[in-house]
Amino acid sequence: MTSEKDMEYSFPRYLLAKQTVDDRALNRHVIDALKANLSKPPIRIIEVGAGMGNMLARLLSWNIIAHADYVHVDSMAENIEYAAEWIPKWATEAGMRAERVEKNLIRVFDQRRDVRIRLERADVFDFIQSQPAPADLLIAHAFLDLLPMPESISKLLSLTKDLAWLTINFDGVTTFEPTIAPALDERIERLYHETMDTRTTGGDSRAGRHLFSHLESAGAKILAAGASDWVVHSVDGKYPGDEAYFLHFILHFFEESLTGNKDLDVKAFAAWLSKRRAQIERGELVYIAHQMDFLAKV
Repeated sequence: MTSEKDMEYSFPRYLLAKQTVDDRALNRHVIDALKANLSKPPIRIIEVGAGMGNMLARLLSWNIIAHADYVHVDSMAENIEYAAEWIPKWATEAGMRAERVEKNLIRVFDQRRDVRIRLERADVFDFIQSQPAPADLLIAHAFLDLLPMPESISKLLSLTKDLAWLTINFDGVTTFEPTIAPALDERIERLYHETMDTRTTGGDSRAGRHLFSHLESAGAKILAAGASDWVVHSVDGKYPGDEAYFLHFILHFFEESLTGNKDLDVKAFAAWLSKRRAQIERGELVYIAHQMDFLAKV
């Protein structure tokens, strides 16, 4: 069994571990609408909060895009550095060719696909201020619930002249099963959601439902919307892929957010974390988070 003190928390590994979770969660109705409304190739795509390139890989492997210029924007140097190595490696393993045109410009291609990826390390609002050429498609994946709303949405939409695909927007429901102590479970989940609402950098624990009115107020037309819930459980006592690590990282988020919270008993919270981690090791923990996906036209 992995002890908490032996656990190494790597954000790039977390992003990789949640790739299979996101694959299941992304709303297929919204994806179908995206396919039906995308401009004819070649297209220009801007992804903000892009991490290490998981969405790019998904779009290529799911045959959603084939010819594109892809601007990959992330504020974390670690993510940009990892993406610079991971994207060519992924493309090669997927049977494509990869070449580094410049330090932060990568081309991945084969006989039917050709995508040029520019890696931009920048705060999203600094990037907007630089007034880049608008995209045919803006992507914000598991990102909007971290931003101050509603003032951010119109700024973000200025990055696209056509479509915005806004995915995995948290919407106020976190569930861990089996129950440990109903009152304690409820308090921890409620306090965790409150930390999202009180972050100095912005955030909203009900971002998903609020995006309906935020997008409308920003003058965007919602073409499709639907749930994109994370549902993580074991099969025959084992989690798919690296999803046990994903679950450990979720508990790490809880620990970082709630340690020292005056409304939470220190010993009770420590015991709760210990029990939840033991449930992961035994393949017993079920984790559900309710989220929403949107496709909007500006």
